[in-house]
Amino acid sequence: MTEHEPDATGPERKRQLTRAVVASAVGTSIEWYDFFLYGFAASTIFAELFFPNSDPTTGLLLALGTYFGGFAARPIGAAIFGHYGDRIGRKATLIITLMTMGVATALVGLVPTYDQIGIWGGILLTLLRLLQGISVGGEWGGSVLLATEWGDTRGRRRGFLGSWPQFGVPVGLVLGYVGLQIFQPLDPYWGWRIPFLLSIVMAGVGLYIRLGILETPVFAKVLRENKIERVPVREVIKKNWREIVLSALLRTGQQAPFYIFTVFILTYATRTLGFEASDVYLYVIVAGLVSLVTVPFWGYISDLVNRRKLYIVGAALMVAWSFVYWPLLDTRVPALVFLAIVLAAPIHDIQYGPQATFIAESFTGRLRYSGASLGYQLASVTAGGPAPLIAVWLYETYQSSFAIAVYMAVCALISVVAAYLLKDRSRQDYAVEYDEAEPSGR
Repeated sequence: MTEHEPDATGPERKRQLTRAVVASAVGTSIEWYDFFLYGFAASTIFAELFFPNSDPTTGLLLALGTYFGGFAARPIGAAIFGHYGDRIGRKATLIITLMTMGVATALVGLVPTYDQIGIWGGILLTLLRLLQGISVGGEWGGSVLLATEWGDTRGRRRGFLGSWPQFGVPVGLVLGYVGLQIFQPLDPYWGWRIPFLLSIVMAGVGLYIRLGILETPVFAKVLRENKIERVPVREVIKKNWREIVLSALLRTGQQAPFYIFTVFILTYATRTLGFEASDVYLYVIVAGLVSLVTVPFWGYISDLVNRRKLYIVGAALMVAWSFVYWPLLDTRVPALVFLAIVLAAPIHDIQYGPQATFIAESFTGRLRYSGASLGYQLASVTAGGPAPLIAVWLYETYQSSFAIAVYMAVCALISVVAAYLLKDRSRQDYAVEYDEAEPSGR
């Protein structure tokens, strides 16, 4: 029996499923630790270190601009690794994405500052951020498929299984914040660099775990039946452009608020509200710890109720929360600011918990890596990446958080409509090619 033809029955399948879920969660945790670590540093220290000759707002925008570069690169990574994930398999592709991210992040920790090499420091940061983005663009889709394609192909627990790659986001969030909190004060030059350099060690741990996983039964079936597409990215755009667009729009009301909740809040709470950075770090860490519970919880709930309806409820709640979150922050009362930051997590997670499975289910097996990755990562360019920049601009322009609340609410309304239009395939057989089976009703 080859690696592409795993024993898909009995105890071995259960063992592989457990390994796949663990590997997905650990791998995405490492990837998101790397990705968020850069975001936190860009929001707090990179403007001073790499763009010191700019005024504070311009320096922040330049630092966040390098941060946005990672988002712009994510669809490129989705196309590159989606192609290979649908041709050579989920496992091999995921090993490449993990090592790419580990090396890129470690190198960020070695970039000289403006005082040492001038603007070249900012240029090197941008290039490494692009490499991070390409890696993350390929990582997510493979991790979701690794977990869900080892599960029951007819949908039982698929939402719960798909939530574990999402679980890696709050883990990475907490580790990234904690890493900077612990190491940054130790040394003015090396302190902030240590968490970046540790990435290569973490990537090695993730690689060890992933090497022990077999290829998924769904991809093995595609390979066995000789249904591999020659150019899967081109084919999925041709056949499923609607699902790709709707998947991207689906994420708008989740991803834009998320990066405001976790990245822009660092700047807003310290510069505008006057809070100590250490307090804001603590509040966001607590929110991340809450998400460790609520992300898999909402994934589990999506298996019990209609996945699409749950997503619509979550997006609608985000519309309302947009106009509660900012007034709570603007009170400047520590308890209410803490409440706003922490409550944002479970409300956001109503969308995020079932999101991975909802998107992956929209694409047939032989095109799933490419289609899900493209749909998911396109939102990074239109929603997640620009969100902190737009928030900075809105506040500087209108001198009011209400403008940001309106922006978040509009994003969430877009997700409500997209979720309604995207077909619910939660009960469809995951291993049967959709265009060869009777389509399920919406």
